Amino acid sequence: MGDNTQTRLSEHFTLEEMCRSGAAIKHHISNTPDKKQTERLRQLCLNVLEPLRRRFGVIRITSGFRSERLNAIVGGADNSQHMRGEAADIHISSMETGRKMYEYIEANLDFDQLLFEHSMSNGACWLHVSYKAVKGLNRHDAVPFYKAA
Repeated sequence: MGDNTQTRLSEHFTLEEMCRSGAAIKHHISNTPDKKQTERLRQLCLNVLEPLRRRFGVIRITSGFRSERLNAIVGGADNSQHMRGEAADIHISSMETGRKMYEYIEANLDFDQLLFEHSMSNGACWLHVSYKAVKGLNRHDAVPFYKAA
């Protein structure tokens, strides 16, 4: 990533945090969004992640922006919103906390897609949430139990 890694996208989220990836480091992949992708990340932070943080305290993003190459390496969907800067995966500390966060987003926030994801291979759970910055395009597609590979 370039010199703008500490660019603040919102009060509590930086560009670096939204682009950090162990897989990118391991495979020496640049994972830097362009201006449009960065603005989409900003809108995701302002409209979903900040309200979630105000309600639940500090949240940890495990996957935000992904370059096309990084997305392929981590097994992301070919049309993943992560590549457009529209999605983030959120670490959840417990099933109970995850359910509360899921319910809060579903009831109170504008979002495109909300998945309570469960890894079938290792049992890990996380929330995937996406947001389209163009008003009226968010589908409010919520899946309370999504099986990830």
